[in-house]
Amino acid sequence: MLETLERQNAGGLASVLKPENLGDESFRRDHRLRYAYVAGAMANGIASTRLVAEMAGAGMLGFFGAAGLSLQRIESAIDELARTCPGAPYGFNLIHSPNEPDLESGVVDLYLKRGIHLVEASAYLRLTLPVVRYRVSGIKRDAAGRVVTPNRIIAKVSRVEVATQFFSPPPREFLEELVRAGEITAEQAVLAACIPMAQDLTAEADSGGHTDNRPLVTLLPTLLALRDRLQAQYGYDQPLRVGAAGGLSTPAGLAAAFAMGAAYVLTGSVNQACVESGSSDAVRRMLAQAEQADIAMAPAADMFEMGVRVQVLKRGTMFPMRAAKLYDLYRANAGLEALPEADKAFIEKQLLRTTLEDAWRGTRDFFATRDPAQVERAERDPKHRMALVFRSYLGLSSRWANAGEPSRTMDYQVWCGPAMGAFNEWTRGTFLEKPENRRVVVVAENLMQGAATQLRQLFEGMKSKT
Repeated sequence: MLETLERQNAGGLASVLKPENLGDESFRRDHRLRYAYVAGAMANGIASTRLVAEMAGAGMLGFFGAAGLSLQRIESAIDELARTCPGAPYGFNLIHSPNEPDLESGVVDLYLKRGIHLVEASAYLRLTLPVVRYRVSGIKRDAAGRVVTPNRIIAKVSRVEVATQFFSPPPREFLEELVRAGEITAEQAVLAACIPMAQDLTAEADSGGHTDNRPLVTLLPTLLALRDRLQAQYGYDQPLRVGAAGGLSTPAGLAAAFAMGAAYVLTGSVNQACVESGSSDAVRRMLAQAEQADIAMAPAADMFEMGVRVQVLKRGTMFPMRAAKLYDLYRANAGLEALPEADKAFIEKQLLRTTLEDAWRGTRDFFATRDPAQVERAERDPKHRMALVFRSYLGLSSRWANAGEPSRTMDYQVWCGPAMGAFNEWTRGTFLEKPENRRVVVVAENLMQGAATQLRQLFEGMKSKT
């Protein structure tokens, strides 16, 4: 973006730079957007259908937060958005589910069946067969001989090795497996070697939820350089693009991302604080009080056994400390029966508020419907049974927060990055300081307008010194 602005400035056009001009023009055109601005898919429906619809109506892109939801709930969201946003640009989340591969495959089945042609792929540690199947399904050549892919992926990553996989063609072994299964033809497998898994890739810096806490000023240039290398290596017909996410909640932050070369910007934490999000008023009030230091890392429910952590709010809740305690107990004990009595009493009275036996029965019933293989494994492996019970607390904690359950305030799991504190500081003394005034489109337009203003001032100042 910096190069573009310099050309505009040379022609005396910096003073008319508009928010609609920020980012990559091809990104806006390909996704039919007015602004190169994306609202990311916060899980459990926090990125709600209402939020996605508002973004679509304003010429921006929103992703429904499908992660953590049942297939029935996701399909209900598909139905709702089909009614409220016919023909408008929007997408759904596809999250890597290493502990529940059947669920990830089921989500892909649903998206293919219902014609969801754009997903935000997140939390991937490596490519999986379902995400590859989604990308190559229906691939063909058009009348002009160009390779056409009905399904597109915007991948959100924080590691070079994962970014390399998404910017590369689908792995041959996966394509061969899909051919053997009859999912694609041999000819389609050949065509798939001509496309990247994702044309668009979001550099996810320090953010709420799953994060590696990477600084954007180092991550974004690294992935831009990777983009250039892989574009030159594979010679794709459509150029690769890199967007920016993590810590973006002020005009200065957005301006810096665009100046570094981001094709688009993606926000998360600030959207949860808006009235359209699927969170509760109680959480929105908590977020409005957050400062940049009021965050902590805690074990992730979906990748608990792997030790993966998520970034959450620690102000006003005991969740980060309680979740960390559960992970320490998981590592130190062979099963629920081996827990020390004091720790067992703490878990039953303070966290689960029921006996471990009853907690397991409820957990078993849940997974019997969601993923029966988990129950079968837990019946054989006491440590896995303990992990599922502990994961049930982690999963419920985010639902208590979304529902605003007053008896569980100290257990709220609220995904949040330092961007929230920066946003609160920026809005202090303005109408956006109050949680009830925070509307997702108003926030986005103010951020984009502010970014355009800052970039105009920057280049006009540079011009006056030359």
